[in-house]
Amino acid sequence: MSAQTQDHEGFLQAAIEEAEKGHAAGGVPIGSVLVHDGKIIGRGHNQRQQKGSTVLHGEMDALENAGRLPAKIYRECVLYTTLSPCPMCSGAIQLYGIPHVVVGENRTFMGAEDHLRAQGVKVDVVDNARCRELMETFIREQPEVWNEDIGE
Repeated sequence: MSAQTQDHEGFLQAAIEEAEKGHAAGGVPIGSVLVHDGKIIGRGHNQRQQKGSTVLHGEMDALENAGRLPAKIYRECVLYTTLSPCPMCSGAIQLYGIPHVVVGENRTFMGAEDHLRAQGVKVDVVDNARCRELMETFIREQPEVWNEDIGE
């Protein structure tokens, strides 16, 4: 296993921990971490239900928690997310020039990965079993909340 693969696994695990934290608090189990220079600088999880928010998906929460950063920093980051990013989160990734996204899984929901790739963003899909299990369970148990989260 390469060092980069080990790093990916550790950072994805941090995103999974965020997803589990959000689920335990009554939310959709999607987590994300923003990594710069090998360090997590922002972490978050979906908080639409917990905070009554229209925009706090896991990726957006991680970006919010990273705080305002110079554009140069975003252009050197990797964003890890447990689920394929929706069009809103993909727009933020594009807006801030984040060059690399690592996705835990995209079987339960296929976000705007093709759009990101077309914009030159490197998108790696890990197909992590725990990410898939979290989403499959949530979708089965709370389909109405899931459908609201993805705008259906």
